[in-house]
Amino acid sequence: MTLPKEIQEILNKLEKAGFEAYVVGGCVRDLLFGKKPKDWDITTNAKPEEIQKIFPNSFYENKFGTVGVKTGSEDESLKVVELTTYRVESKYSDKRHPDKVEFAKNIKDDLKRRDFTVNALAMDKDGKITDLFGGQEDLKNKLIRAVGNPEERFDEDALRLLRAIRFAIQLDFEIDGKTFQAIKEKAGLIQMIAKERVREEFLKIIQHAPWPGKNERSNEVTEEELKRGPARAFELMREAGLLKHILPEFEDGFGVGQNKHHVFSVWEHNLRAFTYAVKENFNLHVRLGALFHDIAKPHTKKGEGLDSTFYSHDVVGAKITAKIMTRLKFSKKDIEKVVLLVRYHLFQSDPEKITDSAVRRVLRNVGHENIWDLIDVRLCDRIGSGVPKAEPYRLRKFLVMLEKALREPVSLKELKINGKDTMDLLGIQPGPRIGYILNALMNEILDDPAKNEKGYLENRTKELNKLSDDELKKFFDEARNKMENIEYEKEEETKKRYLVN
Repeated sequence: MTLPKEIQEILNKLEKAGFEAYVVGGCVRDLLFGKKPKDWDITTNAKPEEIQKIFPNSFYENKFGTVGVKTGSEDESLKVVELTTYRVESKYSDKRHPDKVEFAKNIKDDLKRRDFTVNALAMDKDGKITDLFGGQEDLKNKLIRAVGNPEERFDEDALRLLRAIRFAIQLDFEIDGKTFQAIKEKAGLIQMIAKERVREEFLKIIQHAPWPGKNERSNEVTEEELKRGPARAFELMREAGLLKHILPEFEDGFGVGQNKHHVFSVWEHNLRAFTYAVKENFNLHVRLGALFHDIAKPHTKKGEGLDSTFYSHDVVGAKITAKIMTRLKFSKKDIEKVVLLVRYHLFQSDPEKITDSAVRRVLRNVGHENIWDLIDVRLCDRIGSGVPKAEPYRLRKFLVMLEKALREPVSLKELKINGKDTMDLLGIQPGPRIGYILNALMNEILDDPAKNEKGYLENRTKELNKLSDDELKKFFDEARNKMENIEYEKEEETKKRYLVN
């Protein structure tokens, strides 16, 4: 194994200055596993201030003994190499970071503090491996095993509970029995970890790379893909008792049967839809949309067996999705997009019922920028249901109609009249009436785009202005309900439970 010249240079400089130095951790694991490391870490007995004297082009902005050395490399994985002074165990009050940094004198003590044996490997500049805990054997046997006592490792850093599962998925490894038992016993500690850190591990799981060798869109999710892919992470988290502390709403779908339109339980259907999103290398928002699209079914289910119903699970699911993503500290932009995908994943595509105006309303609801992601979520939903085709006739017809709708006005900014025009025409000041009138006009244009002419819109605006505020608001509400396509008469109980607060 040949180390990159940038790494060799750092190791040589440290040794020339009289210090020990090793490449360590995941990069060694990846090298032994025949993969290119995504980043590089070096451990040394040089203190941070000594490292910075040797490497002036570096930075030290933490309290954990890690110095970032800038190499000037064009390779993204080598631009900054982290050098960390040998460390020993310390108390971890927050179950994440040591209360204080205690430097070790040798590589053995440093490796003892690491999480899993496959990450507790060190390599010197000549390629010699230091392996004190059987990491190479575990790599050979494809096993994730904690270094030393697993309970102690998880007590030190509770994020390791989730990292063990993430590594098992990314490397396609099994988790050692004693290690998995310790995860079960310590699962509750994950609640002590900052939600941002949990989110980052969660993202690494769901952004798992797609299966290699795929050239054409598939029409199924195989049992092997369901068991080997990232869906397996959710099974492991559930079995270990972690999921109830991270995504309890998702676990609620376990064992919940569906109706005559579905072969699988809510749990398996969601995992299959998500697996298809991974398999097709769909983006993050589609993966999350596929994972959460039916998350509200356990909460909206009425009845049992083939005729059970899940009215408004799209509306309720959007609220639950927003709650989950807010809790995990996702960005506002990410939350808004995924919530849209969950809310509108049930768009009408029945060729016997779909109309051009309905397609325009779907486009109006999600926007041009989100419509194709919504289509991808629908594909995931369909394949996750166990049906043979991702794009049946009804969806193909919808796509044809959508291509037409993309060239037609569907948003207020595309109206041939705007708020200022309306105020000037009516001689009124800014207020809710302007919004009510413009949305009423938009509703008409969605039914008939040919009416989007300034003369017609001005005349219609004058007519609408004759209505009282209450009449205009009622007009607006009726238009909104048509836009939202909410079947209120079927969901009164659900509305009371979820939509009024």
